[in-house]
Amino acid sequence: MQFESPIVRRVSRQIMVGKVPVGGGAPISVQSMTNTETCDVSATVEQVQRLAQAGADIVRISVPSMEAAEAFGQIKQQVEVPLVADIHFDYRIALRVADLGVDCLRINPGNIGREKRIRAVIDKAQDNNIPIRIGVNAGSLEKELQKKYREPTPDALVESALRHVEILDSLNFQNFKVSVKASDIFMATAAYRKLATQIEQPLHLGITEAGGRRSGTVKSAIGLGALLLDGIGDTLRVSLAADPVEEVKVGWDLLRSLRLRSKGINFIACPSCSRQNFDVIKTMNALEARLEDITTPLDVAVIGCIVNGPGEAKEADLGLTGGTPSHAVYTDGKPNQKLNNDNLVDDLERLIRAKAAAKAEREAQIIAKGGAE
Repeated sequence: MQFESPIVRRVSRQIMVGKVPVGGGAPISVQSMTNTETCDVSATVEQVQRLAQAGADIVRISVPSMEAAEAFGQIKQQVEVPLVADIHFDYRIALRVADLGVDCLRINPGNIGREKRIRAVIDKAQDNNIPIRIGVNAGSLEKELQKKYREPTPDALVESALRHVEILDSLNFQNFKVSVKASDIFMATAAYRKLATQIEQPLHLGITEAGGRRSGTVKSAIGLGALLLDGIGDTLRVSLAADPVEEVKVGWDLLRSLRLRSKGINFIACPSCSRQNFDVIKTMNALEARLEDITTPLDVAVIGCIVNGPGEAKEADLGLTGGTPSHAVYTDGKPNQKLNNDNLVDDLERLIRAKAAAKAEREAQIIAKGGAE
């Protein structure tokens, strides 16, 4: 059963990254970044496609050289998901990928160099309707800010961001978003909260260099979750030292948990105890692995006994409550049938897929009728 999120989101200006709206009340988009060698076009295309299949709305690719820029152009022709080119310092790379169809430039105008170079990039972005992301990172603050603050601080991050914003403002360019990332969650959240009150552009959230899959997920959930609960954030990337597909999965889990977006199955499952009447953990591991391809929003409860089972099952689209000698299946809150441990995972997979297909068909019919029930 799906509920609206109670979160009141910050009002921001909307920009378009390719076909994806960012800000202005649009759904919070999930991003990731490739970690392949960009010049290896086939490997990068394959990873971009895997990220898109996992639910990435936008994918960023590092473009450190003109050779990589040419490869980026080839990659762009082979994928549908919007692509962001991550560029540092060399304005010529930005100009080239702009001609090759980039959907967004991640380049800090203050780091490009002379005003003539900055203006060339801004003019090109303006002419091609390409947004820019100002990406401030605690690990790469300007030398004068490092000297002024002695160490990275929230104020230093915000001052750096506003310096770049001022440059774009002076050139009458408003088609941008901003990030102020740090690996320390207190620094990052304080910087985002301060910046959110000073600009109207969309904010790209991230806890940078958060760590491995487990620790990075925890840090990102705390930091990004706190900001999202405050209504701050228009797009996000979970940064993990792991397969980038895991970043996308965690990003979606965050948004699902806060009822900000729905995609795929939201499992409600008990941690299991001696009361369980089937192996809950083994069942959940198998179901999660088998059902990753389902994109229809669906709440599925898998509870091992009757203590909390009926209550959770009644609130889900489909629920399983462990019992003796058989387990009760609830559909739309009502008892529907019984299952036993023989072929339990196969039977559950079949029921869940049927439920997802029926829900998708019903939603398609509603859309076909113009949204009327």
